This record gives sequence, C-alpha cells and structure tokens, in this order.
Amino acid sequence: MPDTNGLDFYDLEELLTPEERMARDSVRSWIKDRYMPTVRESWQTGTFPKQLVPELGELGIFGASIRGYGCPGMSEVAYGLIMQELERGDSGLRSFASVQSGLTMTAINKYGSEEQKKKFLPEMRAAKLLFCFGLTEPDYGSNPGGMVTNARTDGDSYVLNGAKMWITNGSIANYAVVWAKLDGYQSSDIRGFIVPADTKGFKAMDMHGKLSMRASITSELVLEDVRIPKDHILPGSKGLGSPLGCLNHARYGIAWGALGAATACYLEALNYTKNRVQFSRPIAGYQLVQEKLAYMVTEITKAQLLAWRVGRLFEAKRQTPQMISLAKRNNVEIALNIARMARDMLGANGITDEYCVMRHMCNLETVKTYEGTHDMHTLIIGEAVTGLPAFT
Repeated sequence: MPDTNGLDFYDLEELLTPEERMARDSVRSWIKDRYMPTVRESWQTGTFPKQLVPELGELGIFGASIRGYGCPGMSEVAYGLIMQELERGDSGLRSFASVQSGLTMTAINKYGSEEQKKKFLPEMRAAKLLFCFGLTEPDYGSNPGGMVTNARTDGDSYVLNGAKMWITNGSIANYAVVWAKLDGYQSSDIRGFIVPADTKGFKAMDMHGKLSMRASITSELVLEDVRIPKDHILPGSKGLGSPLGCLNHARYGIAWGALGAATACYLEALNYTKNRVQFSRPIAGYQLVQEKLAYMVTEITKAQLLAWRVGRLFEAKRQTPQMISLAKRNNVEIALNIARMARDMLGANGITDEYCVMRHMCNLETVKTYEGTHDMHTLIIGEAVTGLPAFT
C-alpha cells in the first residue's frame, strides 16, 4: 500500500498526479506538525485556533481549484485531497476551509464581477480576508428557497433585513456573502450580496452549547437595515440555483473530508487493537475485531473511488448535483459508522479525548446534517432514478 500514512488497499495512488500527491502530503504534514498539537485544547475549550489561519494561507489551500487571481489552479481531485487531510485533523478545520474556498470564493468566482474577483480572491487566498456564507435561516434549512431575508432597493444602495443561522466563521469573517430575496421576502429573485462585517446593523453572535464541531466557530447573523452600495451585489447571481451551485462544490469537498475522518478513526482502531492485549494476545487477532477492520477497509476504499470519480467528472464539467449528493450521502454515512465502530473497539478509552474517535464521531453527526441532510440527499437520488419528486 504506497500511501503508508493513510489507507490505499486498491493502489489508488497511481490514479493521482504528482501535483495532487504533493498537495495532499504538504497538508498532511502541516496537520501533523502544527494542527494536531492544538486540537485537543480547542475541543475542550470550544475554540477555533485562529492563530493558525495565516499558515493556511501560506499553504495555498484556499481557492485551490480556481484559476487566476493568485489562486493555484489545481485539479478538483487535489482540492478534494486537501479537504480530506484537513478533516483527518478535525471537521471544524475542514469546515473553516470549505466556507472560505468551496462556498465564498466559489460564489465570487462564479457570480462576481471582474472587479470583485480582482479585489477579493487574492486576499481570500492568502487568508488576509475571511468570509462567511449566509444562506440557512432559523426557519429555513432544507428549504432555503423559503428564506425571508430580503434586500430592497433604495437609491444607489441596497438595504438588507433578516437573519441567518448556523453560519461557520460568522464572527471572525471580514465579509459575509448573504443570500436574500430582492425587493420583498415573497420574491423569487434570490441574489448574493457582499456585506462588510463592520456595516452598521450587521451583527454576528457566536452560538454556544455545541456538543459537536466544538473546535469551530458557528454564528447567528442578524441584519437590521444594513445598507450596502449597489456594486456589492454579485451580478451573476440569479435565483436559488446560484447558492446551490456553491453548495455543490462544498458538498463535493465534504465527500472527501469525511474520508479523512473515517481514515483517522480506522488507523487509530487498527493501531489500538494491534497493541491492546487481552487473554494473552492482541485483540486484533480475534475474529470479531478483524470483521470490523475489514468493514472499515472495504467502505473507505469504495468511498475513495466515489470521491475520485466525482472529482474527475468535475474536472471534465460532467458532474451533476445528483452525483455529488450520492458521494456526500455515502461517504459521510460510512465515516460516521466507522467512527462509532472505532469508538466501540477502543472500549472505555474510546470516550476520552486522548483518542480522536469520539471527537470525529461527534463532529460527523453535524456533517451528516449540514450541506443537505442525509434524508434530503436520499430524496435527490430517489428523484433522479424514478423521475418522481418526493420532497412534499
């Protein structure tokens, strides 16, 4: 198995380019050397290690697959591998990067004006400007089209009112990409707006009491008569398809990220069971333990092939939202199953923060919910194969 620090049962390494391996390995090394020494404290205290953000900018991971504007222009598979390695560290770290890259940089690159791209993308790539993505609302999660946040035209300005919930990076962002209905909450004209965080009437309040994604910042955004210039609209955005287009790229990254969490749990379970002696021999030598390890290897290998194939389709512009739903749904589900199984294999030790499995298990409960719940992706796939929508 060439990938000695991960899992490569089918020699998938040969499917990757040298650039893709280099991107993966550089992030993997950074996670091991710089992030892992901090994650235990971050989890305990419920804080995000903001001091490491500039180093992420130096790594060049933000906007990895965007071409131009100072961005690396790497392949979509390279982007996925970066997300995989970040989530091997922690889902909260991958979420931070997903919002900066997969959601907000994608939004500006796809729907922004040339002036907006030149102004923001280089600074975002270097992590000199941080963004959050305001779509989900307190009463509208799986049905984002029902949002009530709205923007009305007032002379040479837009005035925004509304609230957004469960927003990663909200309180540390310099700007928010906020999705709102233009000229009335009953409108169907959903547009994206770039809102500076220091604008009067804009508030970002951290949400506390989380038992998952503790090493991540989650906020509520409140907009009360927030006035922004008209050139702060994303001119290419039009309708609900615009934010969903960003979500598709982020969901693709999640399919890879979940692999990172699953691999971390598998490797910890493998190492633990090979060293844990009961009844005079390592417990990895017992049939029930080997059945669990075989399940993990099988499911991770299948999930790797799914993520790699969707990545190559992305590069060829042949991906569909349904393909991405299948990968996100499957990979997060198997990752959560593997985390739970690993926790069981570690026995009582599995509930302590000395080991990663309980932390990953708790995080993956959130990953299974956000960017489209498991059930919503089930219905998306169901409609694709039957032609019959079952959402209402």
